[in-house]
Amino acid sequence: MKSQQARVAAIHDLSGFGRCSLSVILPAMSVMGIQVCPVPTAVLSTHTGGLGDVVFRDLTDYILPALEHYAALSVEFDCIYSGFLGSSAQIGHCLEFFEQYPDAMAVVDPVMGDHGKPYRTYTPELCARMGELVRAADLITPNLTEAAILLGEEYPQAPLSHVMAKSWLVRLSALGPRYVLITGVELADGTVSNLGYDAQRGAFWRVACDYVPVAYPGTGDIYASVAVGAMLTGDSLPIAMERATRFLEYAIKTTYGYGTDPRYGVMLERCLPWLTQQHSLKGYETL
Repeated sequence: MKSQQARVAAIHDLSGFGRCSLSVILPAMSVMGIQVCPVPTAVLSTHTGGLGDVVFRDLTDYILPALEHYAALSVEFDCIYSGFLGSSAQIGHCLEFFEQYPDAMAVVDPVMGDHGKPYRTYTPELCARMGELVRAADLITPNLTEAAILLGEEYPQAPLSHVMAKSWLVRLSALGPRYVLITGVELADGTVSNLGYDAQRGAFWRVACDYVPVAYPGTGDIYASVAVGAMLTGDSLPIAMERATRFLEYAIKTTYGYGTDPRYGVMLERCLPWLTQQHSLKGYETL
């Protein structure tokens, strides 16, 4: 079943409140003209970032039957995009999706931690198995914490030099993926930047972003989904990086201006029209 537009299987959790994971990935990629087929790994009442006792339902037993149904229907996907995974079995099911669709772009957002610490649900075994998924990927989008976990490094306590940043990008790509994006990296030149690497071209990229003194859930999901959506609709890696960075910057600044509770996420609904407009994107640089 061939689509006339890009089609993505998004293997992520669904949090009902708090604007993260599938609740932001679906609208962001949809307004970019991409059909998103959600494959939920779990359903949660809210995200787990300080909103009380979360109602959680594990959907591990749903993923493989969904894949089998899509295969029986001859549904084609241009991209398989995985995010938060709740068990080792779910990693195995993602690998089966990749094997079923070898021509699809395999994207792994290795959601394992933030601010220098792994999430409490991510055991050493689960973190180790995430490496298997990364080895099968074409593109990975870790934050700095996740990059450190994948490389077996301590979380950096000081800004990264350009030399160190390039080394991490190359080492992550050596695990398997052609494209590596590391988000939210504080560099020694005083900027906070999103970094990218294309191993096939040997090209390093950076897009600096304005610092806003607040942290919102779901921003990594938004960045990754917009960057992937941009690449699927024809953008080069650096332009996709800048499109994702500028949109996220706009959403964060908009939300910060209203002073809403950070736990509720960014005001995505107010900002989505930006993704339907043409923008001059010239702010990316070589690293």
